[in-house]
Amino acid sequence: MRHLIDPSDFTREELAALIERAEDIIRRPAFYADACKGKILATLFYEPSTRTRLSFESAMLSLGGSVLGFANADASSATKGESVADTIRMVSCYADICAMRHPKEGAALVASRFSKIPVINAGDGGHQHPTQTLTDLLTIHSVKKRLTGLTFGFCGDLMFGRTVHSLVKALSAYEDNRFIFISPGELKIPAYVREKTGNTAVESENLEEHIGGMDVLYMTRVQRERFFNEEDYVRLKDRYVLDKQKLSRAREDLAVLHPLPRVNEISVEVDADPRALYFEQARYGRYIRMALLMKLLEEAQTKERA
Repeated sequence: MRHLIDPSDFTREELAALIERAEDIIRRPAFYADACKGKILATLFYEPSTRTRLSFESAMLSLGGSVLGFANADASSATKGESVADTIRMVSCYADICAMRHPKEGAALVASRFSKIPVINAGDGGHQHPTQTLTDLLTIHSVKKRLTGLTFGFCGDLMFGRTVHSLVKALSAYEDNRFIFISPGELKIPAYVREKTGNTAVESENLEEHIGGMDVLYMTRVQRERFFNEEDYVRLKDRYVLDKQKLSRAREDLAVLHPLPRVNEISVEVDADPRALYFEQARYGRYIRMALLMKLLEEAQTKERA
Protein backbone atom coordinates (compact mmCIF):
# COMPACT_ATOMS: atom_id res chain seq x y z
CA MET A 1 0.00 0.00 0.00
CA ARG A 2 1.37 3.43 -1.00
CA HIS A 3 1.41 6.16 1.66
CA LEU A 4 2.76 9.71 1.99
CA ILE A 5 4.69 9.98 5.24
CA ASP A 6 7.80 11.88 4.18
CA PRO A 7 8.43 14.27 1.24
CA SER A 8 10.99 11.83 -0.14
CA ASP A 9 8.30 9.16 -0.60
CA PHE A 10 7.67 10.68 -4.05
CA THR A 11 10.26 10.96 -6.79
CA ARG A 12 10.91 14.25 -8.59
CA GLU A 13 8.98 12.88 -11.54
CA GLU A 14 6.01 12.10 -9.32
CA LEU A 15 6.16 15.56 -7.73
CA ALA A 16 6.25 17.15 -11.18
CA ALA A 17 3.20 15.11 -12.21
CA LEU A 18 1.33 16.13 -9.05
CA ILE A 19 2.07 19.80 -9.65
CA GLU A 20 1.02 19.48 -13.28
CA ARG A 21 -2.27 17.86 -12.31
CA ALA A 22 -2.92 20.46 -9.59
CA GLU A 23 -2.38 23.26 -12.10
CA ASP A 24 -4.79 21.53 -14.46
CA ILE A 25 -7.37 21.31 -11.66
CA ILE A 26 -7.02 25.06 -11.16
CA ARG A 27 -7.65 25.64 -14.88
CA ARG A 28 -10.66 23.33 -15.22
CA PRO A 29 -12.10 22.24 -11.85
CA ALA A 30 -15.39 21.01 -13.35
CA PHE A 31 -13.51 18.23 -15.17
CA TYR A 32 -12.54 16.71 -11.79
CA ALA A 33 -15.87 17.16 -10.01
CA ASP A 34 -16.61 13.41 -9.87
CA ALA A 35 -13.05 12.05 -9.83
CA CYS A 36 -13.46 10.53 -6.34
CA LYS A 37 -17.19 9.89 -6.37
CA GLY A 38 -18.08 7.13 -3.92
CA LYS A 39 -14.76 7.44 -2.03
CA ILE A 40 -14.46 8.39 1.65
CA LEU A 41 -11.65 10.37 3.28
CA ALA A 42 -11.07 9.96 7.03
CA THR A 43 -9.51 13.00 8.71
CA LEU A 44 -7.89 11.96 12.00
CA PHE A 45 -6.66 15.13 13.63
CA TYR A 46 -5.25 14.63 17.12
CA GLU A 47 -3.99 18.24 17.04
CA PRO A 48 -5.86 21.48 16.23
CA SER A 49 -5.83 22.52 12.58
CA THR A 50 -7.65 24.97 10.35
CA ARG A 51 -6.00 25.08 6.93
CA THR A 52 -4.79 21.50 6.65
CA ARG A 53 -7.98 19.82 7.83
CA LEU A 54 -10.36 22.10 5.95
CA SER A 55 -8.29 21.98 2.76
CA PHE A 56 -8.31 18.17 2.86
CA GLU A 57 -12.06 18.13 3.42
CA SER A 58 -12.64 20.74 0.71
CA ALA A 59 -10.40 18.78 -1.65
CA MET A 60 -12.33 15.53 -1.20
CA LEU A 61 -15.71 17.23 -1.46
CA SER A 62 -14.58 19.05 -4.61
CA LEU A 63 -13.71 15.67 -6.12
CA GLY A 64 -17.20 14.32 -5.40
CA GLY A 65 -16.18 12.21 -2.41
CA SER A 66 -17.23 12.21 1.25
CA VAL A 67 -15.48 12.95 4.55
CA LEU A 68 -15.66 11.58 8.07
CA GLY A 69 -13.37 11.89 11.08
CA PHE A 70 -12.59 13.97 14.13
CA ALA A 71 -11.01 17.38 14.66
CA ASN A 72 -9.31 16.76 18.01
CA ALA A 73 -8.16 13.85 20.13
CA ASP A 74 -10.89 14.45 22.72
CA ALA A 75 -13.46 13.44 20.12
CA SER A 76 -11.80 10.08 19.54
CA SER A 77 -11.23 6.85 21.45
CA ALA A 78 -7.69 8.06 22.15
CA THR A 79 -9.19 9.46 25.35
CA LYS A 80 -9.97 5.86 26.33
CA GLY A 81 -6.44 4.73 25.61
CA GLU A 82 -6.89 3.38 22.08
CA SER A 83 -3.60 3.14 20.19
CA VAL A 84 -2.92 4.66 16.79
CA ALA A 85 -2.50 1.15 15.40
CA ASP A 86 -5.95 0.08 16.60
CA THR A 87 -7.56 3.33 15.44
CA ILE A 88 -6.26 2.96 11.89
CA ARG A 89 -7.31 -0.70 11.78
CA MET A 90 -10.82 0.41 12.62
CA VAL A 91 -10.81 3.39 10.24
CA SER A 92 -9.64 1.12 7.42
CA CYS A 93 -13.03 -0.58 7.67
CA TYR A 94 -14.93 2.65 7.03
CA ALA A 95 -12.86 4.82 4.68
CA ASP A 96 -10.80 4.57 1.49
CA ILE A 97 -7.99 6.95 2.47
CA CYS A 98 -6.86 8.72 5.64
CA ALA A 99 -5.17 12.02 6.54
CA MET A 100 -3.65 12.03 10.03
CA ARG A 101 -2.21 14.80 12.19
CA HIS A 102 -0.65 13.80 15.48
CA PRO A 103 1.54 15.54 18.10
CA LYS A 104 3.94 12.58 18.30
CA GLU A 105 6.69 12.22 15.73
CA GLY A 106 6.35 9.02 13.76
CA ALA A 107 2.65 8.49 14.49
CA ALA A 108 1.66 8.52 10.81
CA LEU A 109 4.44 6.03 10.03
CA VAL A 110 3.10 3.69 12.72
CA ALA A 111 -0.40 4.05 11.29
CA SER A 112 0.82 3.20 7.79
CA ARG A 113 2.23 -0.11 9.03
CA PHE A 114 -1.17 -1.28 10.26
CA SER A 115 -3.43 0.37 7.68
CA LYS A 116 -5.27 -1.25 4.79
CA ILE A 117 -5.85 2.15 3.17
CA PRO A 118 -3.41 4.91 2.10
CA VAL A 119 -2.25 7.09 5.00
CA ILE A 120 -1.25 10.73 4.49
CA ASN A 121 0.90 12.41 7.11
CA ALA A 122 -0.79 15.76 7.80
CA GLY A 123 1.86 16.71 10.36
CA ASP A 124 3.59 14.66 13.07
CA GLY A 125 4.92 16.72 15.96
CA GLY A 126 7.93 18.83 15.01
CA HIS A 127 9.04 16.29 12.42
CA GLN A 128 7.45 16.46 8.94
CA HIS A 129 4.52 18.05 7.12
CA PRO A 130 4.72 16.66 3.57
CA THR A 131 1.39 17.98 2.25
CA GLN A 132 2.36 21.51 3.28
CA THR A 133 5.55 20.88 1.32
CA LEU A 134 3.47 19.95 -1.73
CA THR A 135 1.50 23.17 -1.24
CA ASP A 136 4.72 25.18 -1.02
CA LEU A 137 6.20 23.55 -4.11
CA LEU A 138 3.05 24.27 -6.12
CA THR A 139 3.07 27.89 -4.95
CA ILE A 140 6.75 28.39 -5.80
CA HIS A 141 6.39 26.70 -9.18
CA SER A 142 3.30 28.77 -10.04
CA VAL A 143 5.11 32.03 -9.21
CA LYS A 144 8.71 31.31 -10.28
CA LYS A 145 7.94 28.75 -13.04
CA ARG A 146 10.74 26.54 -11.75
CA LEU A 147 12.06 24.85 -8.60
CA THR A 148 15.76 25.10 -9.43
CA GLY A 149 18.38 27.84 -9.22
CA LEU A 150 16.62 29.82 -6.47
CA THR A 151 17.71 31.33 -3.16
CA PHE A 152 15.39 30.47 -0.28
CA GLY A 153 15.35 32.28 3.03
CA PHE A 154 13.81 30.55 6.07
CA CYS A 155 13.19 32.77 9.07
CA GLY A 156 11.91 32.16 12.60
CA ASP A 157 11.47 28.86 14.39
CA LEU A 158 13.65 26.52 12.36
CA MET A 159 14.21 23.99 15.14
CA PHE A 160 10.60 22.90 15.67
CA GLY A 161 9.17 24.02 12.32
CA ARG A 162 8.06 20.79 10.64
CA THR A 163 7.02 22.71 7.53
CA VAL A 164 10.58 24.03 7.22
CA HIS A 165 12.11 20.60 7.72
CA SER A 166 9.94 19.04 5.02
CA LEU A 167 10.41 21.86 2.51
CA VAL A 168 14.19 22.09 2.91
CA LYS A 169 14.44 18.35 2.40
CA ALA A 170 12.37 18.56 -0.80
CA LEU A 171 14.10 21.63 -2.25
CA SER A 172 17.55 20.16 -1.60
CA ALA A 173 16.84 17.58 -4.31
CA TYR A 174 16.68 20.32 -6.98
CA GLU A 175 19.79 21.70 -8.67
CA ASP A 176 21.50 24.98 -7.82
CA ASN A 177 19.22 25.99 -4.94
CA ARG A 178 20.72 28.02 -2.11
CA PHE A 179 19.49 28.38 1.47
CA ILE A 180 19.70 31.12 4.09
CA PHE A 181 18.61 30.05 7.58
CA ILE A 182 17.75 32.96 9.87
CA SER A 183 16.91 32.25 13.49
CA PRO A 184 17.99 32.92 17.05
CA GLY A 185 20.63 30.50 18.29
CA GLU A 186 18.10 28.60 20.38
CA LEU A 187 15.94 27.85 17.34
CA LYS A 188 18.58 26.92 14.76
CA ILE A 189 17.73 24.41 12.09
CA PRO A 190 18.58 20.86 13.20
CA ALA A 191 21.83 19.47 11.87
CA TYR A 192 20.11 16.50 10.21
CA VAL A 193 18.01 18.93 8.13
CA ARG A 194 20.83 21.36 7.35
CA GLU A 195 23.10 18.57 6.11
CA LYS A 196 20.62 17.90 3.29
CA THR A 197 21.67 21.22 1.73
CA GLY A 198 25.36 20.33 1.51
CA ASN A 199 27.50 23.44 1.09
CA THR A 200 24.69 25.62 -0.27
CA ALA A 201 23.47 27.07 3.05
CA VAL A 202 24.44 29.87 5.40
CA GLU A 203 23.10 30.55 8.90
CA SER A 204 22.51 33.98 10.38
CA GLU A 205 20.53 35.87 13.01
CA ASN A 206 20.06 38.95 10.81
CA LEU A 207 17.11 39.08 8.39
CA GLU A 208 17.82 42.59 7.07
CA GLU A 209 21.34 41.61 6.04
CA HIS A 210 20.17 38.82 3.74
CA ILE A 211 16.65 39.65 2.54
CA GLY A 212 17.92 41.47 -0.56
CA GLY A 213 19.42 38.28 -1.97
CA MET A 214 16.35 36.05 -1.64
CA ASP A 215 13.96 34.81 -4.31
CA VAL A 216 11.63 33.30 -1.69
CA LEU A 217 11.27 34.22 1.98
CA TYR A 218 9.56 31.60 4.13
CA MET A 219 8.49 33.14 7.43
CA THR A 220 7.43 31.00 10.40
CA ARG A 221 5.94 31.67 13.78
CA VAL A 222 7.63 30.79 17.04
CA GLN A 223 5.42 27.92 18.16
CA ARG A 224 4.28 28.27 21.75
CA GLU A 225 3.06 24.65 21.83
CA ARG A 226 6.61 23.34 21.26
CA PHE A 227 8.08 25.16 24.29
CA PHE A 228 8.39 23.69 27.76
CA ASN A 229 9.33 27.05 29.26
CA GLU A 230 6.94 30.01 28.83
CA GLU A 231 9.74 32.50 29.56
CA ASP A 232 11.74 31.23 26.59
CA TYR A 233 8.71 31.58 24.31
CA VAL A 234 8.02 35.17 25.44
CA ARG A 235 11.67 36.09 24.97
CA LEU A 236 11.85 34.73 21.42
CA LYS A 237 8.38 35.22 19.93
CA ASP A 238 8.95 38.78 18.66
CA ARG A 239 12.54 38.30 17.50
CA TYR A 240 11.63 38.60 13.80
CA VAL A 241 8.78 40.72 12.46
CA LEU A 242 8.57 41.32 8.71
CA ASP A 243 7.29 44.86 8.08
CA LYS A 244 7.34 47.38 5.23
CA GLN A 245 10.71 48.74 6.28
CA LYS A 246 12.41 45.36 6.08
CA LEU A 247 10.54 44.47 2.88
CA SER A 248 11.85 47.65 1.23
CA ARG A 249 15.27 45.97 1.13
CA ALA A 250 13.94 43.01 -0.88
CA ARG A 251 13.67 42.38 -4.61
CA GLU A 252 10.51 43.38 -6.44
CA ASP A 253 9.90 39.75 -7.39
CA LEU A 254 10.42 38.30 -3.89
CA ALA A 255 7.78 35.76 -2.89
CA VAL A 256 6.86 35.92 0.80
CA LEU A 257 5.41 32.63 2.03
CA HIS A 258 4.14 31.46 5.43
CA PRO A 259 2.52 28.12 6.31
CA LEU A 260 0.14 29.94 8.68
CA PRO A 261 -1.27 30.57 11.21
CA ARG A 262 0.40 33.94 11.58
CA VAL A 263 0.77 35.51 15.00
CA ASN A 264 2.77 38.74 14.63
CA GLU A 265 5.86 37.68 12.65
CA ILE A 266 4.43 39.36 9.54
CA SER A 267 2.94 42.80 10.07
CA VAL A 268 -0.58 43.18 8.64
CA GLU A 269 0.75 46.17 6.66
CA VAL A 270 2.60 43.67 4.47
CA ASP A 271 -0.63 41.92 3.41
CA ALA A 272 -1.35 44.45 0.68
CA ASP A 273 2.09 44.06 -0.90
CA PRO A 274 1.94 41.96 -4.11
CA ARG A 275 4.89 39.96 -2.83
CA ALA A 276 2.82 38.64 0.08
CA LEU A 277 1.57 35.28 -1.18
CA TYR A 278 0.70 33.39 2.02
CA PHE A 279 -3.07 33.50 1.58
CA GLU A 280 -2.72 32.49 -2.06
CA GLN A 281 -0.44 29.74 -0.80
CA ALA A 282 -3.26 28.48 1.45
CA ARG A 283 -5.60 28.39 -1.57
CA TYR A 284 -3.11 26.28 -3.50
CA GLY A 285 -3.24 23.75 -0.66
CA ARG A 286 -6.69 22.65 -1.71
CA TYR A 287 -5.65 21.91 -5.29
CA ILE A 288 -2.47 19.99 -4.52
CA ARG A 289 -4.36 17.87 -1.99
CA MET A 290 -6.97 17.13 -4.65
CA ALA A 291 -4.18 15.88 -6.91
CA LEU A 292 -2.68 13.87 -4.05
CA LEU A 293 -5.96 12.19 -3.10
CA MET A 294 -6.52 11.21 -6.72
CA LYS A 295 -3.01 9.78 -7.09
CA LEU A 296 -3.10 7.61 -3.96
CA LEU A 297 -6.64 6.37 -4.58
CA GLU A 298 -5.81 5.53 -8.20
CA GLU A 299 -2.72 3.58 -7.13
CA ALA A 300 -4.67 1.74 -4.40
CA GLN A 301 -7.36 0.79 -6.91
CA THR A 302 -4.77 -0.43 -9.41
CA LYS A 303 -3.12 -2.57 -6.73
CA GLU A 304 -6.48 -3.99 -5.66
CA ARG A 305 -7.28 -5.02 -9.22
CA ALA A 306 -3.88 -6.66 -9.60
